[in-house]
Amino acid sequence: MLTLCVRYPIFLLATGLVAVSVLASCSDGSATGPAAAPSRAAPTSGPAESSPPPATATRKVTMADAKACPVTRPSRFDPPPGVEHEVLFGADFSYGNGQLWVGGLWPTGIIAAEPYLVEPDGSIGIKLGWYRVASGELTITGRRTDGPAPPAWADVPSGYGDSGFQASGVHFPTEGCWEITGTVGSASLTFVTFIIKA
Repeated sequence: MLTLCVRYPIFLLATGLVAVSVLASCSDGSATGPAAAPSRAAPTSGPAESSPPPATATRKVTMADAKACPVTRPSRFDPPPGVEHEVLFGADFSYGNGQLWVGGLWPTGIIAAEPYLVEPDGSIGIKLGWYRVASGELTITGRRTDGPAPPAWADVPSGYGDSGFQASGVHFPTEGCWEITGTVGSASLTFVTFIIKA
């Protein structure tokens, strides 16, 4: 059964002309129209009792997710002639291409970060050593490949010259599968690692 409600204008004369709109009620006792529309309360300073999660929220990363991450397996540092093997810390867990090497990778390609590696903001900071055969300043970039996240960022301290060993600290904003690229001049090296809090 279709029920209609009608709005009736009523004009009252007091000290001036005032228009008042009265909404007639429907036969079932409910009202429709603007008066029946849900009210939109003004925002309050306190949190809502039940609010949906932010649109950027993602599900929790687990070790099962590591299976889908094509991690780079480290190898042993192969130094150029005249360079000692030990110059690169983590030399037994390194990865390189002849122009650029990175040391300190985890043997399985998965970094299970202990609490001391987790920053107050929740990001994870890892120290990595690099060896530059190519000459120039090292820059490091990184992106998460399995979900949304801000880019990784790095500390590359000065004082190491234009080639040879270079220390660095790489900061991962979230857990997940990360692709990291180091660049020196025209040479670059990319590796993939899975980051999770232990």
